[in-house]
Amino acid sequence: MTNENNSTGKAGHWLALEGNVCVVTGAAGGIGSAIAQLLGDAGARLALLDRDEEKCHTLAGTLRENGIEARVFGCDIGDPESVRATAEAVGEAYGAADVLVNNAGLLRPGGIEDIGLDAWNATLQVNLTGYMLCSQAFGRGMLAKRAGSIVHVASIAAHHPQTWSGAYSPGKAAVAMLSRQIAAEWGPRGVRSNTVCPGMIRTPLSETFYAQGDVESRRSAMTASRRIGRPTDIAEVVAFLASERAGYVNGAEIVVDGGLDSMLMDLVPRPGFEAPGAAR
Repeated sequence: MTNENNSTGKAGHWLALEGNVCVVTGAAGGIGSAIAQLLGDAGARLALLDRDEEKCHTLAGTLRENGIEARVFGCDIGDPESVRATAEAVGEAYGAADVLVNNAGLLRPGGIEDIGLDAWNATLQVNLTGYMLCSQAFGRGMLAKRAGSIVHVASIAAHHPQTWSGAYSPGKAAVAMLSRQIAAEWGPRGVRSNTVCPGMIRTPLSETFYAQGDVESRRSAMTASRRIGRPTDIAEVVAFLASERAGYVNGAEIVVDGGLDSMLMDLVPRPGFEAPGAAR
């Protein structure tokens, strides 16, 4: 259903997600909860997946107070049996998923020279294999009805090495390719797959960075938009890709970084080419 009046209410919401079953992994986190809120505001029925069930139940309670249908499913996306059981439980509760948002993630520090194989594999098990497992488990229902949308939350680290972060960047880069492969294989069968690559987003997890001195102002100055992103900045793009408003968007990567990726040359000293008023 489209909405000529562009109302923000659930009835006739412009995203036309009313009644859609939307599965969000890592729903208890800052970006995950913002995605859940926005999809719920559009009228979707939510399956909230996370290992932190207590935090997820708190989120679900808040959503329900606002009239949003939301159910919590404890799930470790890196565990094949956990994913299988969760997909079965979601199917029993809601039926086949219309949307899957692969958002759960793991970050473990470590340099390439000496990172242990256990730490390397643990990161990839969640950040890459977990995305594949969820895509398989929830994608089967989409393929059966020849309709569905999968949105993978990756990172700008997929394009730029995030040093001393172990398997994080390689895993995020692989997620982008996984998404394109799904798009190529499943697109002819009615299922779309796209990737969102967030830049610097202020979440409860990253709050400690911004509490230190002038970190926020220095980071903001590195973006063309001159601000740090909010979880809702990512949620807005995810919701668009999830919806049929993006019905001809398939296999795409959308970078949501406030123009950080466009600022490389500003880091290079260029005497005589500074912006008016810039410090010399």
